[in-house]
Amino acid sequence: MPTVSILGAGPIGASIAHRLAQRERVASVRLIDTDAGVAAGKALDIRQAGPVDRVDTPIDSAGDELAAVSSPVIVIADDSTGGAWDGEQGLALIRRLVRAGAQATFVFAAPSHVWLMETTCRELGVPADRLIGSAPSAVVGAVRALAGLELGVASVSLTVAGRPPSLVVGWSSATTDGTLLTDRVPAHRLLAISQALPKLWPPASYAIGSATAQLIDALAGGTRRRLPALTIVDGEFGVRGTAVMLPLEIGRGRVLGHVMPSLSAQELTEMTSGLT
Repeated sequence: MPTVSILGAGPIGASIAHRLAQRERVASVRLIDTDAGVAAGKALDIRQAGPVDRVDTPIDSAGDELAAVSSPVIVIADDSTGGAWDGEQGLALIRRLVRAGAQATFVFAAPSHVWLMETTCRELGVPADRLIGSAPSAVVGAVRALAGLELGVASVSLTVAGRPPSLVVGWSSATTDGTLLTDRVPAHRLLAISQALPKLWPPASYAIGSATAQLIDALAGGTRRRLPALTIVDGEFGVRGTAVMLPLEIGRGRVLGHVMPSLSAQELTEMTSGLT
């Protein structure tokens, strides 16, 4: 994939730039910030870390947001001075990019971007298959780690779904080593993890950086990959134009579709009640 542009050289944006450079799946990374000096300094830091990380992904910087227009993927992150590109300011930023001709897939990286993602689709008319939210994906890794600690295993397969911060864990279908987690972990321990979910939100910038880089890897690929992320749902679950974290099929630069989460009837009811 050609250059990926990241709007915002704050903690989230810089973390994403670093993780993308480390993974070496994109041709180059462009870090853009209203303070061009901050963007240049952080880009330099990442380049200097290249020999240590044994990577050589080119990374440059800019102070003009329109430097992102030609990128196939634009990450909306956090400005070094104003925090996350959010609310009306964030919407105005995306409007300027769209009016300048951007045809990118937009990746919304900050935990506060749920409204911005929904409004970008509804008011700016950006197709849902070109919108994806990455911050909730970081929570899935944390839940898997907590579940794995219960059994001392590293690999746990499970679903986390919902509209942040109202997320639901699909314990009924969670597995490890081919066996149901509910057969091996007491129900009260799984409930304790579910009750800890609010403390896992919002995820920290480094976790978001890793989750976002993984999603961009999938976007860059020519084959379909399934990953959990925020997508716009229109008509399903009784809602329209709503951002919901679901298992997504991702590839060829866009969201190819989503699959129904593996939830019991009770879990599905809990998830849908949190969408409104």
